Amino acid sequence: MNRTAMRPLSFSRDQNNTRTLFGVGLLLGMTVGAWAGARARDFARSYTTPRLIDWERVRQLAIQANARERLNGEERARLTAAYRELVERAAPLVASYTGDSIPAAVERVYAFDRVDWIDANLEGFAALLRPIEELVSLPDHPALRLGALAWIQAGQVLATTEVGIMLGFLARRVLGQYDLVLLGREPITTGRLYFVEPNVRWVERQLGVHPVDFRFWLALHEVTHAFEFEAHPWLRDYLNDRIVRLVTSLYAEGQLMQRLQQGLRAVPLLFGRGDDTQAFIESLLSTEQRELFQQVQAVMAVIEGYGNHVMNAVGRETIPSYAEIARRFEQRQQQRTPAEQLFIRLIGLDVKLEQYRLGEQFADAIIQRYGRDVFRRIWEGPALLPTLDELRHPDDWARRVTGRVGEPTA
Repeated sequence: MNRTAMRPLSFSRDQNNTRTLFGVGLLLGMTVGAWAGARARDFARSYTTPRLIDWERVRQLAIQANARERLNGEERARLTAAYRELVERAAPLVASYTGDSIPAAVERVYAFDRVDWIDANLEGFAALLRPIEELVSLPDHPALRLGALAWIQAGQVLATTEVGIMLGFLARRVLGQYDLVLLGREPITTGRLYFVEPNVRWVERQLGVHPVDFRFWLALHEVTHAFEFEAHPWLRDYLNDRIVRLVTSLYAEGQLMQRLQQGLRAVPLLFGRGDDTQAFIESLLSTEQRELFQQVQAVMAVIEGYGNHVMNAVGRETIPSYAEIARRFEQRQQQRTPAEQLFIRLIGLDVKLEQYRLGEQFADAIIQRYGRDVFRRIWEGPALLPTLDELRHPDDWARRVTGRVGEPTA
């Protein structure tokens, strides 16, 4: 199918998925800090659990580069109303395409500035990284205790700085977000839609695109995520289960830090040769961890890929300047600076973007060859989710689900 595909700048579907992938990618950047804190546990049995990450300092670091362009109360109310109108316009169109009922999230729409986004996501990152802090403990012996505290203080500075910089970087890239809390303490089942106005405005100007058309395009993507999760409640439970198991396993094994230390030696080679970042990350994982990581990757790819597919399919029919937005956006995606490319790889964002492209190609192929009804079978339950290998070979998934391959659609 020849068409121009639009890929979001840094769409973080429910940012929970993004937090998960960045958490795994962050293992590379946080290795030294986490290892330094974990060394304290090796001295003696646990006495107390100091904080490895100073979350207030994380917030300060993230905000430092994002304090400009704050929205005042009047602007926030006006923009929230405008985004809500776009979402209400997008919802019935997405419902018609997906065959699902309009979710409650379309009534929970908010215009954010970058600091708002940081505050909304800080707890999610803290929940994701909390297990790494639980690795830290202090010995009873006073002399060893002093040495351990020195290690922990050094580790706290490094880990806090890494997380603060990463969070600040993401705050400048996210355009829209469907946020359904994962790893949270409250059983939240209805998500919220955020639009980060300074980022949306900046990209609009960079691309020179029609503001209403561009914002409606964003709305189509995020509204699709609301449909995915709220029309299929099992999806949240499935993803949450895999995230919890992966995070718990990552930080429960004492050999992880040793593997990460060994992996650090390969980091310069990774960036110098342009090797596959995901393969590098997976080389640090056990067999069970690798399987969980791939399951999370696969479901994230489906979620984001289908979001892009619906955005394109509906947008092509409803957005007057769709072709121009697609062309200019694709050009911009290919014009990242070397420094930006390096940082993206360091935090694992390249893995996220590549998997989302894979998911979009899968959705396009299945719907083109078999029709929307066959693709919708994905939402019947975890057993029908494609594996990463099936994402690369869509006909294999179709054969497993329908018993037929390549038949024309009606």
